[in-house]
Amino acid sequence: MASARTRLAALLIGGLVAAVIAGAGAGGGSSASAHDTGYARSIDGQAGSGLRVDRLARAAATWRGGPITASTGEIVNVLVSDSLPAETPEKWAEFLAGLTHGPELSALTTSIATLDEVQDICGGRALGCYRGNEMVSFGEAMIDGTTAEEVVRHEYGHHVAYHRVNTPWTAIDWGPKNWASAATVCPRVSRREAFPGDEGSNYSQNPGEAWAETYRLLDERKAGITTANWPIIAPSFYPNDTALVAAERDVLQPWTENRTAVFKRTFGKKTKKVWWIPLRTPLDGELRLAGLVPNGGLHEVALVAANRTTVLKRAQWVSQRLKRTEATVCGQRSLFVRVTQSGALGRVTVTVSAP
Repeated sequence: MASARTRLAALLIGGLVAAVIAGAGAGGGSSASAHDTGYARSIDGQAGSGLRVDRLARAAATWRGGPITASTGEIVNVLVSDSLPAETPEKWAEFLAGLTHGPELSALTTSIATLDEVQDICGGRALGCYRGNEMVSFGEAMIDGTTAEEVVRHEYGHHVAYHRVNTPWTAIDWGPKNWASAATVCPRVSRREAFPGDEGSNYSQNPGEAWAETYRLLDERKAGITTANWPIIAPSFYPNDTALVAAERDVLQPWTENRTAVFKRTFGKKTKKVWWIPLRTPLDGELRLAGLVPNGGLHEVALVAANRTTVLKRAQWVSQRLKRTEATVCGQRSLFVRVTQSGALGRVTVTVSAP
């Protein structure tokens, strides 16, 4: 297994494996249509080189297979090259149905081909590639032991990300929201320790690729494969148990939208002038804060760091009684809303929308 991962590592680090094509849009979601207007980078050659959309359609390979009912009852669309007589669409349909997956499986078309055919479709020396809802992998045993299953698992990780949301970021570049938060992707990007979408010199620090490898590792462990090699991505991205749990949640119970919480307090003559509202922020993303004050109220409404001292954002007036602000949660796992009473007494309503 070590030799297999070593070969895969050499190809990936050299920018020569897994052409990854995905939407430049809003990072996933239940519908793939949002991604159809653009495609991400290829890493099968020079960084930034594009994989032509029609390459698979015009490939010289001929195929057998199609929609297949797996033993799970799911319909899995698999094509196998006629150049691989020993491989069957049914075998690969069962393999794909056995992966850790959600409903996105039904949207995928997988093509299993010879290594030469893969390279013709995906680019020079590639072992596999993915673009929106289409995956290609080699189906031959490599001399050094590299398996098609490894590549399929990695590419399926990209397929999962393609169907997930990580607002305000693109999930296929940043990884899905639960894992990206557990892997501290946002703070790493702000410190220039992670480079979303970089398929070139910073490939090993590309969180989209780190996610795909985390997914591979997650599914291998569930299949009883415990070698846990991690040669192609920066060691700092190697997933701990928390990250693996988050990754599985992204597959089986993905994040879809912010949660909203409403807090109310009536300020009277004997009420403390400062109201502290603790917030749990386990996920990174967009936070929206609104404060509704009584007529004549001049209250300050502020988002404050966990130290209760650093003011991150102050809400601004948007109407006579309403204040609003927005912020990005980026690694902070707890925050406070601080309401400081001023002017008229009465009820204050604070609404927080957070990932």
